[in-house]
Amino acid sequence: MSATPSLSSVVTTLRAAGCVFAEDEARLLVSAADSPAGLADMVSRRAAGQPLEHVVGWAEFHGLRIAVDSGVFVPRRRTEFLVRQATALIHQAPAGRPAVVVDLCCGSGALGAALLATAHQPVELYASDIDPSAVACARRNLAYGGTVLEGDLFDALPDDLRSRIDILLANVPYVPTEEVPLLPSEAREYEPLVALDGGADGLDVLRRVTARAPDWLAPGGHLLFETSERQAPGAVATVRADGLAPRVVTSEEWDATVVVAQLRGSRLGPVSLSPDPRGPAPVTP
Repeated sequence: MSATPSLSSVVTTLRAAGCVFAEDEARLLVSAADSPAGLADMVSRRAAGQPLEHVVGWAEFHGLRIAVDSGVFVPRRRTEFLVRQATALIHQAPAGRPAVVVDLCCGSGALGAALLATAHQPVELYASDIDPSAVACARRNLAYGGTVLEGDLFDALPDDLRSRIDILLANVPYVPTEEVPLLPSEAREYEPLVALDGGADGLDVLRRVTARAPDWLAPGGHLLFETSERQAPGAVATVRADGLAPRVVTSEEWDATVVVAQLRGSRLGPVSLSPDPRGPAPVTP
């Protein structure tokens, strides 16, 4: 029987591998391991550069433990700010029916799971992703309250959702192609490229979403997506060009920039693009 690596030896190994939070990670690995051999394997994988979330099999997100399989995009903590903006809008759905929420590019399903946990009202949730590994993972995380579909953006959705979606979450990839090689090795080596690469300017997938979003949103419905501060002006212009009224919400604490775009009217009627007289939504930590 092999001896269990001590906490101090795990810390030493992780420090040598360049893990900044070696002590915290060591404690997590020790608590997650089911055997000495299992711990040794997990420490070896983490020291080799695998994301901690892939090694332990889950990520903490919005107070939840989200299953994250190897090769699946790891939900970022800053994206909790996007969930908070969506949760604040849920109550605007018409009374008498569940709010209809769709999470495109859902990855592990973290956004939908977090929204279900915090909405405090009935939600009809759909999530979709083009990556089969992500879909399998999301189905585990949303087994208690969502429908997970495999396909390319809106092509995965049932047709009867057209003009019914109250909240459309689209955490699309937005890293410009030439900047992907500059990402931390954990991302570029262990996460799927399709979840990172947003095209030449990082907005290619977003353009595909905004072009079709008005056909799927309910009147007054909202599209929400994360972007970078640098890309926000281009993202806002894209949203406006496709008939949605955008506002940008930022948080220094979360280092997050979110665009909230509303469908005012429909494809068949005029759309007001005037600024929201209420100004930006309040930023909550």
